[in-house]
Amino acid sequence: PELRAALEKVGTTPISGIKSISAESRDLATLNAEIDAVCTAVNDLSRDKVGALIVLERKMSLNDIIKSGELIDANVNTELIKNIFFKNSPLHDGAMIVCNNRIAAVGCILPVSHSQSIPKSLGLRHRAALGITQHSDAVAVIVSEETGSISIARQGKLTLHIEGNELESYLSKAMSDK
Repeated sequence: PELRAALEKVGTTPISGIKSISAESRDLATLNAEIDAVCTAVNDLSRDKVGALIVLERKMSLNDIIKSGELIDANVNTELIKNIFFKNSPLHDGAMIVCNNRIAAVGCILPVSHSQSIPKSLGLRHRAALGITQHSDAVAVIVSEETGSISIARQGKLTLHIEGNELESYLSKAMSDK
């Protein structure tokens, strides 16, 4: 009985090193799946010239921004993202907020940057993306409706004309720096 009790205790007590490694690898796999779904959707939206604004939460909470939109709490899924930004969708205006590997809300209102350095050719999506990254540590991905061009805003800076194959590595680096 003593041996059985000892083995039961060993079997139910997590070994902290193994537990954290498996949790870390699961988190990394989930993050990679999230980035893959966003990149695939963004590349498809870009090809079809469908405008989009996707904000990825990092360390700083975006709860106030999330509350400004429609709460949906859904898995990050390529087809769902494309359907939300479909031109006739009632939810396509505003930003999509992704946090904790979930699409938290859509149609969210972001703070708009009033920076004079933003080219006049860029519209409200780019100004809003820049605004949210000036007020938080989030990363924003923009698809221009006019040109289909992909841009990224991070740390109050805008990187224009990102190629589809560059997007995944950029997001992976930005999101793993959490």
